[in-house]
Amino acid sequence: MDEIKNKIKELEDEMQKTDFWGDKIRAQEVIKELGELKEKLTGGEKYDKGDAVLTLFAGAGGDDAEDWARILFEMYAKFVGKKGWTIKILHEHKSEHGGYKNVTFDAVGKDAYGTLKHEAGVHRLVRISPFSAKKLRHTAFALLEVIPRFVAPEEIKIDDKDLRVDLMKSGGAGGQNVNKRETAVRLVHLPTGIAVHVDAERSQGQNKERAMEILKSKLYKLQLEEQKEEKDSMRRNKGVEAEWGHQIRSYVFHPYKMVKDHRTEVETGNVDAVLNGELDEFIEAERKLGIRL
Repeated sequence: MDEIKNKIKELEDEMQKTDFWGDKIRAQEVIKELGELKEKLTGGEKYDKGDAVLTLFAGAGGDDAEDWARILFEMYAKFVGKKGWTIKILHEHKSEHGGYKNVTFDAVGKDAYGTLKHEAGVHRLVRISPFSAKKLRHTAFALLEVIPRFVAPEEIKIDDKDLRVDLMKSGGAGGQNVNKRETAVRLVHLPTGIAVHVDAERSQGQNKERAMEILKSKLYKLQLEEQKEEKDSMRRNKGVEAEWGHQIRSYVFHPYKMVKDHRTEVETGNVDAVLNGELDEFIEAERKLGIRL
């Protein structure tokens, strides 16, 4: 075990050198070896093998940001499909232009959470805005949150006094029964302000159960972030604003085409392929680098 830890430190020291990315082949070899050693040391994190719940929030950028959230949703839906997994929309808040102010959805499949958790963060778009009459270049941002689908009940307990339950009519699909009755549920955890809205199921009870599951997952992740912050082994995502300076990845359509991850330095000029769900190169680099969110 000490030998593995020493080798990890040796590789991490090598990565800190200013010329680390000068030899990209060697850099990729180091990243791969480091990831394998960390996986061997930890045995993988709890819930990595299970499903994931993803939420996209439009950030700075107005209509373009809401459209960007839609594009990212479609990108991840295609990635999930390529993996042979399935998605299910739990709640969506659409804009008048067909974009998303926010959307929450399940990614159901083996290793979904372990694969997608490093995608959490701010994603930046640069393009000629279709909403600009003068066809000006515009920058927009969207924030992706990723949590595990299921957290064991004994992990997180919520007192009734700390919970507010709001009932409302669903705005989603599901027929007249869903839309006429108050089947949608919004849970608010008062101590943290964390809110969860679910309207995908046909009954109020099902939506409340699903919302509670997601709320516990959010609180579980928050608990992990606080614990790992104390140990200086985790970069927190809490409180990150979806705006300039916080992005983990940039997607540039103009004046050139490029997608670049600012953590791993992985980049490609094939923007269309990335938006078509070709994310493996980025995700593999994230996993090997051992990025903690």
